[in-house]
Parts: sequence; C-alpha cells; structure tokens
Amino acid sequence: MTDEFHRIRRLPPYVFAEVNKAKAAARAAGEDIIDLGMGNPDSPTPPHIVAKLVEAVQDPRTHRYSVSKGIPGLRRALAGYYRRRFDVDLDPETEVVATLGSKEGLANLASAITSPGDTILVPNPSYPIHQFGFIIAGAGVRSIPASPDEEMLRALDRAVKHSVPKPTALIVNFPSNPTAYLADLDFYREVVSFCRQHDIWIMSDLAYAEIYFGEKVPPSILQVPGAKDIAVEFTSMSKTYSMAGWRMGFAAGNQKLINALTRMKSYLDYGAFTPVQVAAAAALTGPQDCVQEMRDLYRERRDVLIRGLHAAGWDVPSPDGSMFAWAPIPPRYAHLGSLEFSKLLLARAKVAVAPGIGFGEHGDTHVRIALVENTHRLRQALRNIRSFLQSESNEAPREAVPSGHAA
Repeated sequence: MTDEFHRIRRLPPYVFAEVNKAKAAARAAGEDIIDLGMGNPDSPTPPHIVAKLVEAVQDPRTHRYSVSKGIPGLRRALAGYYRRRFDVDLDPETEVVATLGSKEGLANLASAITSPGDTILVPNPSYPIHQFGFIIAGAGVRSIPASPDEEMLRALDRAVKHSVPKPTALIVNFPSNPTAYLADLDFYREVVSFCRQHDIWIMSDLAYAEIYFGEKVPPSILQVPGAKDIAVEFTSMSKTYSMAGWRMGFAAGNQKLINALTRMKSYLDYGAFTPVQVAAAAALTGPQDCVQEMRDLYRERRDVLIRGLHAAGWDVPSPDGSMFAWAPIPPRYAHLGSLEFSKLLLARAKVAVAPGIGFGEHGDTHVRIALVENTHRLRQALRNIRSFLQSESNEAPREAVPSGHAA
C-alpha cells in the first residue's frame, strides 16, 4: 500500500499550519497574540438576522432535511439582490443555487466539470481553493498574473497558444483575496470576449463585493452582455453580513454550470439548516444599513492600519476593497520569505499575519494582514510592529526562526 492516497499527494503541507502552531504555542505560554492572520470577521451578525434565525428555529418543521439547491425564498432573495445591485436578471430556478459558503461551491463545481488532465487558469497569488479545488479534481493548473490589467490578458493569450490541453476554465476574483485588487467592467468585457472566443468557462469569486472604500464600486462579471453564456459567479454572506460561521453562499449565472453544481450537490448534501437559509433570505431582503456600517468599520480599520504601518516605516499600499492589506515584506527582511518573516513577526511583535506563500509562490514577497481586530487592538499591534522594526538592536536574522519558536 502507498503511504499517501492519490489526491492527498497532490496537496502540499498547509503553509498556514506553521504559523498557527507557533501562535498556539505562544498563547499557551501566556503571551498576548494579536491575530491578523485569518479573514475571520469579528463583528456580530446583525440582530435582525439573528432574530429571524431564532424565529425560524422555533418551528419544528424547519428541523427536517432542507433543500440542497436552497429554499425557493432564498434563491429569489439572491436574484433580487443581483437585480438591485447589478441590474442583472437571474432565474431563481435555473440560474441560482445556494451553497455552504462560496468555498464549497467552488470546490464542488470544480469536481463537476473537470476531467483528469484539464488545464485551468488561476491567478497567482490567489485564494487556495481557487487552484486546489481543481487540483483535487485531477486538473493541472497554469498560473497567470493576479492583476486585472493587460498583463493578465496577455497571459491568457499565451496560455491558449501554449497550453496542452487547451484551457477549459478561468478563475477571476475581484476584489481579490489576498491582493485586494479591484477590477472594472471594461476589464470584465475583455475577459468575457476572450473566453467566449476560446470556449473557456469563467468562475468569478465575488465574495468581497460589498467591501469597498472609494468611488470604485466592484461590478459583477454577469453585467457584461453575453457573460451568462460562459460564466458563473460565487457570492457569500460571510463578510457582507458577518455570517462566516453560518456557511451560506451562492452560485449564479450560466444554466449549464448551475445545473452541474446542483446535480453534484444533490449527491453530497441536503443544504444548509433551513433556519439559516430563512435568516439569510431576511438578510438579503431586509434593512441594508448594516452593510454600510460594516463597510465604514473596515474603512476605519484600514486607515488606522495603513497610517500606523507607514509611521513605523513599513510602506504598505492602502487597499480599495476587501478586508485585507497586501503588505510587501520590508526590504530588510525580504531574504527570509513570507513564512519565516511571518514567524519572526509573531515571535518579536506578537502579531500573527498570513504568509503570502500560502496563496501561491508568487505571493512569497508579501504577507496578508486582515482587518479583523478593533482599532484599539490594531493600535496595540502597530506599536509592537513599530518597536520591532525600529529597534536599533534588532538585526535582521540571517537564518529562519525555528518552527514553533514564539519568544
């Protein structure tokens, strides 16, 4: 017997586990670690959504098996959101399916449409499930640049000319995790035109659609005429409504892709707990003040973080969207790479961040900082980082910090 199963062999060791191990060791030793690593919203779910969950759970009929593709009211609510937000019409019966978070939807659609050896185009760096969902399904992944510009478009053209077999699908993710890039509708038009010409499916991850800070409002790729011929888009309740643990998301768009995902899910799950779906529908159709409040909260945290990092001598671009800052490793520590720098920052500044290598090899020059602590804790983190970076005795190490070292 082999030491590892076939699909497990295709998954590298989870990079974030090393930082998590060091973080756990530090906390076990009584140290106060400020965790800006995982994109885990710290704000409570808005009260009216929780109230709807409580109301629904009182009905014993909701405790039975639910509907894998999502209860009709929830699918109608998502279609209503697309109509209001993007002026896109969706058929709730054939163009919408509810998922257990966008991550589950992406992975199951990858399994549904992938044949062994298919070539899939994925930005690098990118959220891990974007490539590993397809790798698990047996595909080969070709990396393309992550920025929504001519560089990505040229890479698409090269990929079609030089990939064997020809690419069958493309992942796009804007506002992006981890880079916080935003795309505009003109870019999406170019992508849709190219992919229609070359018979390439598009999977758009729009989980951060409502987290933006300027006048540049993230569009949906489905706004492009003809996009529904080849594209499906994933959205999530996790960030918009601080419902990460509820595991509620959606796929919307091309009927063939939606049908494939629906059929796959029908064999794998019975859908989210019905009261969760009822509450999610209430979130989408109810008062939306909470969405603006969430946006204002992340904007305030972004401003505190970026100003503080600049004051500490760390030049980090201010993100226009998402709940992350994509921070280039300070030149003094660039030789360490993102994993060892993250471990050093944890050991010396007591701040946990996500190493960029966890999002692909082209992310190794950066770390991702999540806006998941209140401003008081962010300022504490910034004081620690500033002390670490500006300490005269703090020579940049030539060797890596030992794994699990927390002091």
